[in-house]
Amino acid sequence: MSKIALITGATSGIGKACAKLFAKEGYNLVITGRRADRLEALSQFLATEFNIQVFCLSFDVKNHEAVINNLENLPVTWKKVDVLINNAGLSQGLDPINKGNFDDWNNMIDTNIKGLLYITKIVSNWMINNNKGHIINIGSIAGKEVYTNGNVYCATKHAVDALNKAMRVDLLPHGIKVTGIHPGAVETEFSEVRFHGDKERAKKVYDGFEPLNADDVAETIWFAVSRPAHVNINDLVVMPTAQASASVILRK
Repeated sequence: MSKIALITGATSGIGKACAKLFAKEGYNLVITGRRADRLEALSQFLATEFNIQVFCLSFDVKNHEAVINNLENLPVTWKKVDVLINNAGLSQGLDPINKGNFDDWNNMIDTNIKGLLYITKIVSNWMINNNKGHIINIGSIAGKEVYTNGNVYCATKHAVDALNKAMRVDLLPHGIKVTGIHPGAVETEFSEVRFHGDKERAKKVYDGFEPLNADDVAETIWFAVSRPAHVNINDLVVMPTAQASASVILRK
């Protein structure tokens, strides 16, 4: 069987771009997401376009029981995962800490931190049993620095940064690679989700400069995965040329 990549949050953005690129490179895929119709459409496209096998799992990573039920019931051959891409994540709200929304906070913490942990615990044990594996954790420039009103989202991505380092240490004896990829501004559904579906407000985030696109990040991830066995990219920040830091962007 070909190599297998498991990609969370594959229905859009970076996750979808990764699915296409890894399929192009000959990987069979386990793709997860909350929108079953999108997963199925993507699965059919990838299988037809790249002649690979795809296994779809529709669930929300923040649902602990759903994670366990879906992953543990995978056929044994599909548990030989070579690459895990912890991509599922979101930002909601852009309010100062004193005006934050509890539901937004819980959604970010439960998805960005706890969801990543739920997935990683199960898949890392498969990798240990298989004596191989590479875990890619999608962080953010928000995990390296804090910006105005980013408070809880930044905190969750700082947690991803810390967990990435912790995984690297804990899984080192098992020969498992761990890489953190931290993008700056990427034009996906990110801002639309942050602003609760306000497309006009989301569009303004990218006015006046060229942001990264999902393919840019997917190609960066592939670079890390495609290094020789003795090489690990521990940590990589990728930014648009127009962005110097989380809050400094040159707009024209």
